[in-house]
Amino acid sequence: MEDQSQSFLSAVFRPGPTRERPPLSATGRAGRNLPAAVTTGAVLVAVIAVALFVYPPLFVGVIAVACLAGVWELAGAFARMGVSVAVVPLYVGAIGMVTCAWLLGAEGMLFAMYLTVFVCAAWRLLDARTESRMSDIASSAFVAVYVPFLAAFVVLMVSAWPNPWVFLSYEAMVIASDTGGWAAGIAIGRHPMAPRLSPKKSWEGFAGSCLAAMGVGCLGLHLLGAQWWWGLVAGVLVAFVGTMGDLTESLIKREAGIKDMSGLLPGHGGVLDRVDAVLMTAPVVYFVYALALPGVSWEGSH
Repeated sequence: MEDQSQSFLSAVFRPGPTRERPPLSATGRAGRNLPAAVTTGAVLVAVIAVALFVYPPLFVGVIAVACLAGVWELAGAFARMGVSVAVVPLYVGAIGMVTCAWLLGAEGMLFAMYLTVFVCAAWRLLDARTESRMSDIASSAFVAVYVPFLAAFVVLMVSAWPNPWVFLSYEAMVIASDTGGWAAGIAIGRHPMAPRLSPKKSWEGFAGSCLAAMGVGCLGLHLLGAQWWWGLVAGVLVAFVGTMGDLTESLIKREAGIKDMSGLLPGHGGVLDRVDAVLMTAPVVYFVYALALPGVSWEGSH
């Protein structure tokens, strides 16, 4: 039992290179195990819905756990490239950024970000190993920005607008962008967008992402009391920035030589495999919402 505990702690705080695991047997055209994917998705939706509508601080906890998982996944992916990130400072910094975003607002979040990067650099500089110091420090800074810093904007959004439908309208745009891009790509996709990174992504699929996200954005922002045309702005930004998030994730996985970031979510892969677009789009949607939604100022949203 003690050996198992030590092995678990070692895997958490000193993650080795991500291992390719045999995927669950596929049951559909998407190449995923549909029952497992649906079950996992239903559980996640239930947890998020309960947290948002019943006890918002619990939602902040969900974001924090997702950040910890994302840091762990990226640490394993970078380890496959021979890069060692400062896992412990990143774990502490992830919790700190999310907590400060909720309690102190944007200023506290930014200071927590600074402290995280500073400690990551000091952590590696004081390490006895002399090889790859710059690569390790730069990669640690990337992880700090890519996971907890971007995710903290989701917390800022929930803190600024307690109405849970504000966050859900944003999430609906992200889902619409993904779904519209997938459907258009399957139906009429002919011209690859980035064939070396993601051969299945096409310019036609990107157009489908834009149209779907704009449609959902116009409806959502109109129902929230904003002028409907803000949905066009938000939709285009979600489609473009979300696509860049997908391509960034594809680049990391291609460089690391893995298909999924982990197997934490049965039927889906890793946490970052599901939230890459959410992470990238959270800051721009937060900015658009701060301009579009009535009765909210920058000071009012911290």
